[in-house]
Amino acid sequence: MLGLLGAFVSLTVIFEMLRRHKLREKYAIFWVFLSVLIVIVAIFPATLIWAAEVTGVEVPSNLLFFVASLVLLAVNVQLSSEVGRLEERVRTLAEEMGLQRLVLEQALEKELADGQLDEPLDESLDEF
Repeated sequence: MLGLLGAFVSLTVIFEMLRRHKLREKYAIFWVFLSVLIVIVAIFPATLIWAAEVTGVEVPSNLLFFVASLVLLAVNVQLSSEVGRLEERVRTLAEEMGLQRLVLEQALEKELADGQLDEPLDESLDEF
C-alpha cells in the first residue's frame, strides 16, 4: 500500500512540475516510466519475487535496493553529463559576448576619435 501511495504521489508531482514547466518532457518520461514500474511491483509483489528468483538474488528487497541504486547512479551520470554540456555552452556564450563587447568598444572608440560621437565612451557602454 505504501508503494502505491508513493508512486501516485510521484506521478502527481511529476505532472504538476510538467504543467508548471519546471520539468522537461525528456526527463518526465523516465520518471513516469519508473513510477509505473513501482505501481506494478506494489500491485503485484510476486513480480519482484519472480525477478529475484530469475536473477539469483536470495532476498527480493535486496534486488529492489540494487536496482534502485543503479537507477540513481544512471540519473547521476546523465545529469552530470548535462551539467558539463551546459557549462561548456555558458563558457562559449560568455566568450562570444566578450568578443562582441570588444568589437563594440572598438567601434565606439573609433567613432569618438573621428568626432562622430558626442557622449563619453563609458556612459555608452553602460547601456549594454
